Amino acid sequence: MKPYSTIFNTFSKKALAFAAALVISISGFAGSGNGPELVFRNATLASGTAGADGAIYRFPHVANGIDALVKINGRSSSLVQLVSIDLTNTGWDKAFQPQVTYNNGNTPAGNTDWWMEFGISFVQSNTTTAVNVSDFDVTALDIDGDGSKLQEYVSFYKQDKYTCEINTALTVTNLLETILGILNLNGKKFLGPVKQYSGIDTSATDVMTTNSYKNANMLRVRTGGQSSGVITGSAGRMYAFWFKSFNFQAPVQNTLPVTLTSFNAELGDNKVNLKWEDASEFKFSHFIVERSTDGYEFSDAAMVFSNGSLHGIADYAYADKVNTSVKGILYYRLKMVDLDGAYVYSAVRIIRTGSEDKNVTVAAYPNPVVNDLRVTVPQSWQNKQIAMDLYNMNGQVVKHFSTSNASQTEVMNVVDMPAGMYVLKASNGSETATQKILKSK
Repeated sequence: MKPYSTIFNTFSKKALAFAAALVISISGFAGSGNGPELVFRNATLASGTAGADGAIYRFPHVANGIDALVKINGRSSSLVQLVSIDLTNTGWDKAFQPQVTYNNGNTPAGNTDWWMEFGISFVQSNTTTAVNVSDFDVTALDIDGDGSKLQEYVSFYKQDKYTCEINTALTVTNLLETILGILNLNGKKFLGPVKQYSGIDTSATDVMTTNSYKNANMLRVRTGGQSSGVITGSAGRMYAFWFKSFNFQAPVQNTLPVTLTSFNAELGDNKVNLKWEDASEFKFSHFIVERSTDGYEFSDAAMVFSNGSLHGIADYAYADKVNTSVKGILYYRLKMVDLDGAYVYSAVRIIRTGSEDKNVTVAAYPNPVVNDLRVTVPQSWQNKQIAMDLYNMNGQVVKHFSTSNASQTEVMNVVDMPAGMYVLKASNGSETATQKILKSK
């Protein structure tokens, strides 16, 4: 979307007991273009402080007898601010159009990433009684850039399917989370191009995506952006979510064909043993094993075709021949490609090669870091108790992490830390490793 002037709106407060209630199913509702869309207009602040985390806004009569409650779930940092919950003087009146700015529209040198997350739930009009909507679509419009260094993105969670153009300008990636040690697909991130599109054009389907939900009472959506350098004034953006479907010229409908349940990498004798498993390979074609030496630029290492399993667990393995005597770090990920050519990426796995230096026994990625710092520990430390601390340049501990059963890679969230240089210190009780970390804004 296009940048906008930073004008904050003031909303009046109303008390709201946001309590769980009886779920009522509304059938025959809009979805996949078969009915009227939801209409988001006339928002009022229902609870909390306007623009703050936890604030809840009510959109009345989004459909017959149904209101929508929109809650600010959180943001990547305090520099992310809500300008307006719903822009009405441009775009589309029926769409939900939040305005979000980062650092008053400015970004620093280097890579920067930011987001604000909203939770949208449906209730009976003028109540807090939850309504279970049987079928609806939501289309994100005009996911573009500033024509220079900025790219917008939106993320949807727990959708049933999504649609993009076959020649879409969006980059679609997995949103993954680990539950009880199993890697699960949680949603999709849609990253727009740097190119700026004129206006908010519903015919610009190459920067649109429609996400579909069934039997849902609520959904989560993130509005975000990323930059590759200094931007002045245009890092504040507007987003448009129209709760209806649109006609794409050459649509590719994706039903999240692969559910990756595990992905592991282990160092062997002059090889790295990669093993993974998935479930429900509907419309799935093949995996591409990708390798990197810096964690940013990846190249193809191998192609592994689907074994055609539509139900149950499918196991895969690949041994990547490498010179394990050379000291270094290798990064691996899976590119999962379906029969229509659409693809998503797995999480990254990190392997250390060569003899271990007792003074450098951990690898931190990415470095510089914005949100999550992934720390890979030596094999001898795994499944044991470890502790990690981040020190600022004054020698003060600003972040602590510990676990009694270390995995190959542990994650420290540093999104709330100021930009600057830090020292990571990791220990298993008898050995200690340190590494300098640069935190970007």
